[in-house]
Amino acid sequence: MKYITLSITPLLFIFLISSCSSDNIKTTSIQKLTSPNGELAIEVFVDTQQQAKYQISRSANLVLKASTLGIKLTDRDLSTRLNLISTSGITTVSEQYHLFTGKQREVTYQANEQTYTFENAEKQKLSITFRVSDDGVAFRYQVLADNDDSKTTQVSMIEESTSFAFAADSTAWLQPIAVAQTGWSNTNPSYEEHYQLAIPVGQASPSSAGWVFPALFNTGEHKDTWVAITEANLTANFHASRLQAQSTNGEYKIGQPMAAEVYSYDGVKGGLLAKGNLPLISPWRVITIGDLATVANSTLGTDLAAPSTLTDTDFVKPGVSSWSWGLLKDDATIYPIQKAFVDHAADMNWQYTLVDADWDRKIGDKKLKELVDYAATKNIGVLVWYNSSGDWNITPYSPKGQLLTAKLRNEQFAKLANMGVKGVKIDFFAGDGQSMINYYHEILQDAAKHKLLVNFHGATLPRGWQRTYPHLLTVEAIKGFEMITFFQENADLEASHSAMLPFTRNLFDPMDFTPTTFNDIPSIERKTSNSFELAQTVLFTSGIQHIVETPNGMKNVPEFIKHFLQNLPPQWHESKFIAGYPGKLAVFARRFENTWYITGINGENIEKTLTLDLSFLNGKSAQYIHSGKTEREMLNDSLELSKATTIKLNGSDGFVIKVKK
Repeated sequence: MKYITLSITPLLFIFLISSCSSDNIKTTSIQKLTSPNGELAIEVFVDTQQQAKYQISRSANLVLKASTLGIKLTDRDLSTRLNLISTSGITTVSEQYHLFTGKQREVTYQANEQTYTFENAEKQKLSITFRVSDDGVAFRYQVLADNDDSKTTQVSMIEESTSFAFAADSTAWLQPIAVAQTGWSNTNPSYEEHYQLAIPVGQASPSSAGWVFPALFNTGEHKDTWVAITEANLTANFHASRLQAQSTNGEYKIGQPMAAEVYSYDGVKGGLLAKGNLPLISPWRVITIGDLATVANSTLGTDLAAPSTLTDTDFVKPGVSSWSWGLLKDDATIYPIQKAFVDHAADMNWQYTLVDADWDRKIGDKKLKELVDYAATKNIGVLVWYNSSGDWNITPYSPKGQLLTAKLRNEQFAKLANMGVKGVKIDFFAGDGQSMINYYHEILQDAAKHKLLVNFHGATLPRGWQRTYPHLLTVEAIKGFEMITFFQENADLEASHSAMLPFTRNLFDPMDFTPTTFNDIPSIERKTSNSFELAQTVLFTSGIQHIVETPNGMKNVPEFIKHFLQNLPPQWHESKFIAGYPGKLAVFARRFENTWYITGINGENIEKTLTLDLSFLNGKSAQYIHSGKTEREMLNDSLELSKATTIKLNGSDGFVIKVKK
């Protein structure tokens, strides 16, 4: 990894004007910063009400109207009565890093950076650092110490004023967040709702808790600009943010977690909002901007995350896993069935098997050790499930309450490491409060000490943590396959929901959707084709891809499908957006070593004929897996790739192309 910050000739332009072009708000000056390619520009100013504002343009066309900046703490208000007192020079940020999970292995990030320092009437200072890259804008706050403050001064946050103001004719793709302490066993919120597709900006969330990140918007005069908003570099002393439920006139404001979203143990509740010593630094507010391909290919969600400090990552091995619980549920967590799933993983040439909830009661430590030893003879790693819970829910599953303190965690993790267990799946977190975010960080830090991989379920969006903690290989935070097995409504919406995810939830962060079955689901009518189910294994990125199809179910699929899954790559080295529209169509190309996989799904129940530009593989003859006459039939053909490759899809259908370059 390389990180360079160089001073360059300033790109700063100060315009003495009487009004802001977007809202006709009088200002004293506008500070302007552009992207390396000059396409994106931000303007930062203070209006006549002494409110700090910013706006963003793409190719001189407004993307975000004048939007609010500022933060309010218990001992100081840095959201109003502000004056801009200094502006730094512009620097170039250039960084290279690699990821173990995601759509790209090697990443290069470049941006222009500038810091603006504001002062309130009490002479208390707030610095806001902006970065503008070719694919978006990011900014973060730094509350500075007063001259007479010591570094031991601790402050607490009350609210953040950040807003994102869109033109009234913009549209949005947003996921509501469930109200805390609702749902089965009080397990909400867990980022497991359906997205509202192509709704007008300004439409309120059906949940008073607001909307989750990432949030996707389409704007611009010709609807040629897409915007994805999220946050990154969420530290242990900060809470996770969201968008508020109300967005009057298309202005979305930063929201905060509900009171119940905190770590609570033995009757003691942790903190809800950010706190810490000065200087207090917020996460980055990330705004990806461009055409749909630019947004879909962006890595800003990890570009702005903190680099890893792990010196030993040899134990971090992405892969594919067998998993009994997805289709067989609780009764399958017994030794004979788990052993069969070890054999299943070995037969499929996968790397892992996951032993789910209640293994401590139904299998026990002694037999788990026996299973781990048996799996090692097959070169299969064993992952085991844990319940994160303290007092915040009433879930019955165990092991429960064994990770709540550093002492308990390290005892459990040491035991697992000594057994030879490779990783943990940890479920049922309480939400986004600061003390809960701190709990995530502590788990990840302790797991690293024992060289255990981590998978969070019933969890928050990881917000780039997979870069900071490379052993965090996947996170649920999605209404995934297990929800399809519970409710017909989720099966009915699987196609459009899946075609939404590469542009939102799975845009930056690994997603444990747990895809793919080719057979019947008990009490549920499947609405997707088998080719659609196969396509999900490539379309969805996850450091460990848990495949739900069972050993018996795999016996019913053609040999070429089994062979395809036996050679499913453990990670991706490169990805390209090919075609699509959120909720309607998603076609992506992904490369592992010298083999390309082009995969696509139809999110609508209508037939489509696609003409795909695959000129980067022009003239190559590829394996082409697609549907036959029925939704369960899959055919294995060859296809010559070109700038105008034709693909036919039935409703709720999919395909996969595989070719060596």
